[in-house]
Amino acid sequence: MIRFYNGRLLSFKNSSEITDDEVWVDGGKIVFVGKGYNKKAEREIDLDGNLLMPSFKNAHTHSAMTFARSLADDLPLEPWLYNMIFPMEAKLTGDDIYHLSRLAFLEYLTSGITACFDMYYYPQEMAKASTDAGFRTVMTCGLNDFKESIDKLEEYYNRFNSYDELISYKLGFHAEYTTSIDILSGVAKLAQKYSAPVFTHSSETKNEVSACMERYGKTPTALFDSLGLFDYGGGAFHSIWVNDDDIEIYKKHGVYAVINPGSNCKLASGIAPVTKLLNSGIKIAIGTDGAGSNNALDMFREMYLLSVTQKLAANDPSAVDAIEILKAATVGGAHCMGLEDCDIIDVGKSADLIVIHLKRPNMQPINNIVYSGSKENVMLTMINGRILYENGDFPGTDVEEIYKTAQAVTNRIKDR
Repeated sequence: MIRFYNGRLLSFKNSSEITDDEVWVDGGKIVFVGKGYNKKAEREIDLDGNLLMPSFKNAHTHSAMTFARSLADDLPLEPWLYNMIFPMEAKLTGDDIYHLSRLAFLEYLTSGITACFDMYYYPQEMAKASTDAGFRTVMTCGLNDFKESIDKLEEYYNRFNSYDELISYKLGFHAEYTTSIDILSGVAKLAQKYSAPVFTHSSETKNEVSACMERYGKTPTALFDSLGLFDYGGGAFHSIWVNDDDIEIYKKHGVYAVINPGSNCKLASGIAPVTKLLNSGIKIAIGTDGAGSNNALDMFREMYLLSVTQKLAANDPSAVDAIEILKAATVGGAHCMGLEDCDIIDVGKSADLIVIHLKRPNMQPINNIVYSGSKENVMLTMINGRILYENGDFPGTDVEEIYKTAQAVTNRIKDR
């Protein structure tokens, strides 16, 4: 039993209300929120006025792409992907995925991220890396014309949704421009069979949408809708170049727009119309994308970039309220990923929590963490009741060995 007390609590149970309630954790669950819980705790954590809140959920990642950090900086999406990333990915083994993902998890933890929505290959190794690390991972498939298959996707869906409490799996494919209509139709049949949502990269670049229009006479979103891919909801990673009809399709099916502002800015892909999406009732989540197109896996940077790019694009400093961004990074991400037990701080919810240090210069006088906060302010990250990061340390984890192995993997695939 762990007791958090003497601090500020942002639970998101009652909007953005801040209280001074205590939070008690037993095993992987929150068992009490309030005052006067007369139990014995094995550890009592005096928050000393700091903020306890739900953790961040990284709703779009390619965790093992830590190998590609600064591998191909300053390139647009197509040459970056086809000339640099795909050739390097072809050299990766399952063991590589394991070790490179362990490195990503460390970075996630320092940013208060307790779950990632990962699209990559070798799901068995990714699942093992997650459970070994105690990290929560939702996986989806990078299925395309060159890797994986419909049969494999269905196998993964069934296997990894009963693998471990930290692991779940969603139907998905890489993108329209890498995936034939036959495969897309096959994914749609699985969505119908399992009444399941589908997730994919969509409308990331202007060229992507134009090329899809040339091929099918439809935007990617309209194509997916016509095939029944979104009949049970899902998510569209990036969602930059969406038109009014696309937005109506999102609204009709409850599709999440998963925004990746850091990656979108670095690749000059564009600015997603978040203000318009929110005003249209579209659900929003936030992701970092991979380290290859972003370099940093930092939710604070994503929140800030999302905010300021919207203000710049709209020429309106009031565009997108900061609390909406904070909700998208926490509650919105959890719901997008199917982690309804990890969304808010309440009795019976999973204990995925973070503590934000308010007694740092950037947070004094006490102010808004979306605009002023940074990963420097993350004091503690807890997943499923386990403290995996605290005051700059990773208890029980051989960090140096993870660094060393990840560097060796990166050196090997670059030298081949």
